[in-house]
Amino acid sequence: MKYPEAKQVNHRSVRGLLVAGALLLGGCGNSQLPVAEGGSVDWDDLRGQWVLVNYWAEWCKPCREEIPELNALDADAGVTVLAVNFDDIQGQALIDLGQDMGITYTMLTQDPGPDFGWDLPVGLPATFIVDPQGALVQARFGPQTEEQLRALISQ
Repeated sequence: MKYPEAKQVNHRSVRGLLVAGALLLGGCGNSQLPVAEGGSVDWDDLRGQWVLVNYWAEWCKPCREEIPELNALDADAGVTVLAVNFDDIQGQALIDLGQDMGITYTMLTQDPGPDFGWDLPVGLPATFIVDPQGALVQARFGPQTEEQLRALISQ
């Protein structure tokens, strides 16, 4: 029996498919993401728009610098920004910290990354960009500007 000739696998493509699959499966299992001020965001309800999951910390100066940029993006009807506190601050302390830092976008009380197969970022700020179909497009590290992110999501 003859077997077809082996083709070289593009590992980047395979990884992308695995991550996309993890996102879709993660969204099917527990799509409720708890929010700092109570209630939750349903991950499935975010389909059809861009989602930016931003990891931040109070001690991170670049995180502070990008908050106005992320606030502006979140004001766009086609974009939702979700904040994940790197230091796992919870409850009223998280709400107060977000207000002190000027965060107007939604702050989550738990990291959704593990459900989607994402590794915890090793540097901050980190922004995971998810397209309207629910696939991870890119993870960016370091401060982002509204202009940079709009350029990516308008492609």
